[in-house]
Amino acid sequence: MNPEVGKQGADEPRQFVTTRWSLILSAVDAASGDQKARQALAELCRAYWRPIFSFVYRRGYSRADAQDLTQDFFVMILEGNWLEHADRNRGRFRSLLLKSLKNFLANAAERDRARKRGGDVEFVSWHDWMEPSTSFLPAQTLDSLSPERLFDHGWATTVVEHALRRLREEYESKGRLQLFHALKDYLTAERDEVSYSSLAASLGVAETAVKKQLHNMRERYRWLLRDEVAHTVADPADVEDEIRHLCGVLAAATE
Repeated sequence: MNPEVGKQGADEPRQFVTTRWSLILSAVDAASGDQKARQALAELCRAYWRPIFSFVYRRGYSRADAQDLTQDFFVMILEGNWLEHADRNRGRFRSLLLKSLKNFLANAAERDRARKRGGDVEFVSWHDWMEPSTSFLPAQTLDSLSPERLFDHGWATTVVEHALRRLREEYESKGRLQLFHALKDYLTAERDEVSYSSLAASLGVAETAVKKQLHNMRERYRWLLRDEVAHTVADPADVEDEIRHLCGVLAAATE
């Protein structure tokens, strides 16, 4: 992720609509819980389950036990009274989820888990799981990260992956998938790392057209990244700080 993603273009919205996380927080005081808020919470959990599993696994549990604990943690989140304890002052979903997970694991040894692996709840498809950062980090670097840093790195890469997937889907829907594949590797590249002449030749268009298309794709990618982050903070004013944090996490992991 590039620090430039924190900047807004002239045509981008100045304010975000109510995010999924702020919707959840708004329902904390509801007497019986808000169904839309719980659906939003489930959506966020499904989107960001990989950092949770990675954290548990790195804490020394076997893969099977980490799967069990991750599943149980989500059951606790979605079926328990977790919303009642959500701290409005900790407006980042990432921060509150990690704090809750640490508390959950601290008490895990004292609990008999009600659900065993392969039980009546399958929150995610485990056969689709892969180390969350293998496309961004060499194995030796991944192995050196602490559980907390691995959690944040997994979170950051998930944000990037979601934004890239949305960008790809947009280009595919417009019949421009070839253009997406040709330019996607240059979304965060420096100017001197881009050979516009080579790209123009491969696409069969003028260099000026390539420059314009890459500029437009970068602008859209930045907006999608902001949108992904905005869904996990309660206050739109926190978006920039969260983006800077995630950029820093990715940059530090590659040093």
